[in-house]
Parts: sequence; C-alpha cells; structure tokens
Amino acid sequence: MNPSELIFSIIIPVYNRPQEIDELLESLIKQNFSDDFEVLIIEDGSTKKSDKIVEKYKSTLNLKYFFKENTGAGASRNFGMQKASGNYFIILDSDVIVPNQYLFEVKKALKEKYTDAFGGPDAAHKSFTWLQKAINYSMTSVLTTGGIRGKKQAVGKFQPRSFNLGISKKAFQETQGFSKMKNGEDIDLTFRLWKNSFETQLIEKAFVYHKRRSSIQQFFNQTFGFGTARPILNKKHPKTSKITYWFPSLFILGLDVSIILSVFGYHQLLYFYGFYFIVIFVDSLFQNKNIYVAFLSIITSLVQFLGYGLGFLQSQFFNKK
Repeated sequence: MNPSELIFSIIIPVYNRPQEIDELLESLIKQNFSDDFEVLIIEDGSTKKSDKIVEKYKSTLNLKYFFKENTGAGASRNFGMQKASGNYFIILDSDVIVPNQYLFEVKKALKEKYTDAFGGPDAAHKSFTWLQKAINYSMTSVLTTGGIRGKKQAVGKFQPRSFNLGISKKAFQETQGFSKMKNGEDIDLTFRLWKNSFETQLIEKAFVYHKRRSSIQQFFNQTFGFGTARPILNKKHPKTSKITYWFPSLFILGLDVSIILSVFGYHQLLYFYGFYFIVIFVDSLFQNKNIYVAFLSIITSLVQFLGYGLGFLQSQFFNKK
C-alpha cells in the first residue's frame, strides 16, 4: 500500500465506561493531524451506555456509534473493522487518552517504513493517581516485564497490544482479526500476522496515556487473566513458547521458599528479594519523581507477579480444555 493513500479508521470498543469515552473523544478532537479519519464506537452490550456522550462529538468528529449484544472486546473490534470505511484500522481501548501528535506520528512512521500492523507504547499521564502511575511502572518497566510493552530495551520481539494497535484492512481480511480468546487475543493476532508473513513494528512515538485499573484487586484480576492466557497461547503457537514465561510463577514460588527458609534462620534468598524490591523502588522514584508512587510500585510489581504467576500455573496444570 502507498502510505500516502492511508485512511485511518479508529475502532474503540466500550463496555460500561461512558466517562472514559468522553475523555478519549476529547483528546481525539485535539489531534494535530490534517487528514480525514473516522472514529467508530462499538458499545458492547453496556448497561451504562455512551450514546449521549458520543452525540456531543458528532459535530467535530467523523463519528459512528454502534450498539450490539455483549460478545467481548475482540469480537467488538472485529465488528468495528467490518463496519469501517478506512483502509488502515487503529484499535484503542476506551481507557486511553491520545496525545495531540498521535496520528501524526503514526502516519509519519508508516511513511518511513510501511508495515501492515504496528503497536505503540503506553504511559502515565500527570493527572493519573499514584496507584495508576505505579501500575503503569510495573507493566512497562524493563525490571518487571523486560520492556515487552514498548521499551527500547525490550527483551525479545515486540508484540503489539490491543490498547494501541494498528492493522491494515488487507491484514485484517486475511487473518480474520481477533480470535474468541478472552485474554491474550491481541498476542494471538500478532502470531497469526507473523505466520501470514505480515510485518509488524513498534512506533515508539505513537504512545497513549493508559489508565489501566484503579484498584489493586482489579489489577490482580487483570494480571491473573494475562497469566491464564499464556499456556493457551503456548499450545496454540508452540514455536513461540519461551522459558521466560515461567519467570513470574518461579518468582512467587521462590519468594514463598525464601520466607520459609528465613523462619529456620536462612535469610540469604530473602535478602535477594529485598534487594530486588529496593531496586524497583529506586528505579520508580527516578522515573516518577514521587516517593509514594515508588513505594506503591513495590506493591504493584508484587501483585503483578502474583496474579500472572498464579494464573499461569492454574492454566498450565489445571485447565485441560
């Protein structure tokens, strides 16, 4: 495809989050971008509908609103891409805010190096709560995730995530978009894109501000879901399986063992964990310039390992479907 002929369609599934849609659409009208683009809001069977919020922006955005039965985010994204009139689809989660230069950076990157799919990083906005900033740190730090969600220092090949993902109409038609997986459907799509010889890239400057979850319990549930998805992906795409995916589970098991050993006077392993969390604190403090966020980063990192690790073990050994 000639990058100069790109026409963007932004697909946003939403479920019971009208306030988030309000903030996201407000950020889209502030884009420093001269090309035409359309926005499709896919209401996935919500009881708290966003139709009145959407109506506010119809005079300033090329906006389409669809209400459908609840089928999940993946199916809603597919529905939106089927209804879109553009030839390049940008998938955003409803809980993101888009910086003013976002579309400009996407178009610029695709002009310099066209690929049929891309992913962008996420960041914490200055207005986010301390907890949201701590969660963002834990999800994006090289020290916790290896930077796989959009850092330069990423370990391994970058896998686009559905909160900030682009895919051409051609690639969507050949892969049929997202699968029916509840968790990990974006990684599954990436693997199928690669199998179909479609190239992907990370566009570092095309980042979004991602609110994520607003409580420790919600964050645990989310990471638990991520953990349950990985063994399923390993079975579905065995060539992509890596020993590093076991790390969160081993980390938690090792922490349990270190606590037990310390009861009997063997503290060396527990010292290792203590040193690791001190490094987390210092790194988060350096990045966020806030001692409270740095302290919370220790908690959110532990919760992330616990949720993902337990989800991974349950799916690996107890879910035989």
